[in-house]
Order: sequence, then structure tokens, then C-alpha cells
Amino acid sequence: MLDAVKLSPNEIAAGLVAISFAAGLNVYATLATLGLLTHAGVLPLPPALHIVSNWWVIGASVALFLVEFFADKVPAFDLLWNALHTFVRVPVAALLAYGATSQLSPEKQLLATLLGGAIALAAHGGKTAVRAAVTPSPEPLSNIGLSLGEDALAIFLTWFATRHPYVAAGLALCFLFVIVILVRLVIRAVKSLFRGAEGELIHQGRPG
Repeated sequence: MLDAVKLSPNEIAAGLVAISFAAGLNVYATLATLGLLTHAGVLPLPPALHIVSNWWVIGASVALFLVEFFADKVPAFDLLWNALHTFVRVPVAALLAYGATSQLSPEKQLLATLLGGAIALAAHGGKTAVRAAVTPSPEPLSNIGLSLGEDALAIFLTWFATRHPYVAAGLALCFLFVIVILVRLVIRAVKSLFRGAEGELIHQGRPG
């Protein structure tokens, strides 16, 4: 996704921001999209990432994407699914960043790897926090709607990063900003809920 398409170091960094964010949302959709774009001639990959274009890897990514497509839309189960995928999305995003910057100096490659993992962790953490807030909702449409939006955004950002890396990076940073705000609201709401429950327990424990 880099030297093969004559991208500058700044364009490389911008593209990785968007792709790492996408991987934090749905790593299987991101991998499958990268592989298919490569076969479509849109995204020549550097040697370090040629494995992504392997049809077995693409097939496995599509199959796992289909599993996640349904698993991620089941209230409560999606929380367990996302918790387990902390150990998939973040490392894969870091590895993609590492392989994509193989032509850079070791210091810059390490920095890119850490940046890719950190952005994926932020996207993944925000997704999980918002899901935790929505799960108690009595209707499943909120979960389904969020999941569909995340799937579409992951695919779109991955493709868009190969065409307009700077704009894609800008969008990813905007989404990260929104995630920070949403996570703070979720934390504040949870604290308020616990304070209310604690106050109610104290009130009930007082003698009449």
C-alpha cells in the first residue's frame, strides 16, 4: 500500500491512521478489503504484506467477517466478542503498520507500529464502551444499527485511505474525537447510575 503506489512518507502515515482505525472497528473487513483491492489492481502491496493478498487469507477474512457480522449484533454476546477481539484487532493493526512501513528507518517503523496499535485500541475501546452503554436497551435495533454502521465504516475507510489518505486520516481523527466524547459520557452516566443506586440503598437502610 506504500512504495508500490509511490506514496510519500506523509501519505503513508495518513493512510495508516485510517486503516488502523478501520481495523479497530472490524479487522476482518479491513483485511478482506485490502486483499480484494490488491487483486483489483487498486492497491499494490509491499512485499512484507503480500500475505494479505493471498486468496486463503482473503477467504478466511471473509468467513470470519460473516461470523462477526452476526455475532456482533447479538446484545450481551457482542460484549464478550469484542472483549476477546482486543487480542486480535490491536495486534493485527500493529502488524499491518509494521509491514506497511518496511522501507522506512527502524525507528520510524517502530513508531508507525505503535501508532497503528494505539489508534486501533482507541477505536476498539470506544466501540466496546458504546456497545456496553447500548446493550441494556430493551430493543436490539440499536445494537444492529451500530454494528452495521461500524462494518460499513471499516470497509469505506480502508478503501478511501488508498485513494485519499489525507482526507481519510482526517475522518479517522474526527471519529476518534467523537469516541473520546462518547466514552466520557458513558463513564459519567455509569458513575451517576452507581451513585444513584448507592443513595437508594442508603436511604432504604435508614430506620423509619
